[in-house]
Amino acid sequence: MERNTQQRKAIVNVIDAEQRPLSVQEILDLATHECPGLGIATVYRNVRALVEDNKLIVVELPGGAVLYEKPGVHHHHHFACTSCQKVFDIFDCGLNLQTILPSGFKLDSHEILLSGSCDKCMHK
Repeated sequence: MERNTQQRKAIVNVIDAEQRPLSVQEILDLATHECPGLGIATVYRNVRALVEDNKLIVVELPGGAVLYEKPGVHHHHHFACTSCQKVFDIFDCGLNLQTILPSGFKLDSHEILLSGSCDKCMHK
């Protein structure tokens, strides 16, 4: 049974508003504006429940970073800003990776992480 607490509402609102993959710390930092006193353990607990309910999916990045985003988004990649550490969705793929696979190999999926500076960091 899903509990729709004030804390969970704040967490879901943050994820809906940001529309990009978020870490638990980012969720906490943003959700405390709506729900003061929100703690990291509560965010972890709610994120875990939202993943179990298929309302969030896990995005695992190289280096062990774990982010969360809404499900139902078609195949996409990610861009990590090396300045602010935020991660953004990239919706265009356009790659034909079959052409670079060794003979006899079958590709099931792929994930590409681009890195650089985001628009905000470029204009600081």
